[in-house]
Amino acid sequence: MEERGLAAGKSAAAACNGWIVFEDEAGQSLTPPRARTWGRIGRTLVVRVRGRGSGRVSMVGMTWYKAGERSRLICAVREYRGRKDQPKGFGSRDFRALLVRARIQLGGPIVLVWDNVRLHLTADLREFFAANTDWLTPG
Repeated sequence: MEERGLAAGKSAAAACNGWIVFEDEAGQSLTPPRARTWGRIGRTLVVRVRGRGSGRVSMVGMTWYKAGERSRLICAVREYRGRKDQPKGFGSRDFRALLVRARIQLGGPIVLVWDNVRLHLTADLREFFAANTDWLTPG
């Protein structure tokens, strides 16, 4: 049975003299929240919010670690404003480009640790991993 988890990724990175890379993504709506609050009796509290606040911002980040080297961080931000030709978030092409950029900057093998979000399990990314096993190992 194959060992999985942080210890497996750490030993795989050490075995190939590579970098262990942690990746995660997050998103936040730009619509301001609506809420109620307490106020003095007889005085209605009004909270003014400027701007329409439509849209969404998405971010993906990677942290890199290797024994004897300083840790590093790379991130990308994408803002979505509801236009038809505009992507809402990051896609498999964006993840591939980010991994290739990481490899260029690091100059060595990568052991990638990330969650099992649906996008990470697409056929497109599985093919990318299979084509780049010489420098990329999912940990």
